[in-house]
Amino acid sequence: MEILRFFQNLFRRNRADIKIGINTKISKKSKIETLFGGKITIGNNCQIEDFSMLLTYGGNIEIGDECSVNPFCVLYGHGGLKVGNKVRIATHTVIIPANHVFDNITIPIMNQPETRKGIVIGNDVWIGNGARILDGVVLGSGVVVGAGSVVTQSFPDNVVIAGVPAKIIKHRK
Repeated sequence: MEILRFFQNLFRRNRADIKIGINTKISKKSKIETLFGGKITIGNNCQIEDFSMLLTYGGNIEIGDECSVNPFCVLYGHGGLKVGNKVRIATHTVIIPANHVFDNITIPIMNQPETRKGIVIGNDVWIGNGARILDGVVLGSGVVVGAGSVVTQSFPDNVVIAGVPAKIIKHRK
């Protein structure tokens, strides 16, 4: 089984639609796939831990250098996901750059379109356990996202945000 996992990881590293940087460690139990198109780029010296999922759903996922994606995280690509350098994403975080439209009550929600604005996360960001980051959000560099927060709007550099929905609770010095 170990040999099979080795070759699966080797195969992932040599695909045109998935690029993995040097010294990047990807758990054998993670799932990294391009679904319905898109590309995945993971920088150098990153860690993708057990049971994390990176799935494109037609968009692109770009992760910078020295980032960690901890166990049970879900990162989708739909409208594009860009993660800067030195970003820490704690366990059970969900980042989805898409959202359902539900305005027309005569059409089932599943048959209505999606928004796909994308998500951008700056450098040196720490996203706490169980956070949710939704479509259209831009997080500046140096942001700290409190555990369990639901991020529905963009925030500037060097702030600590928390809550449902997330709001600024303090500024970093």
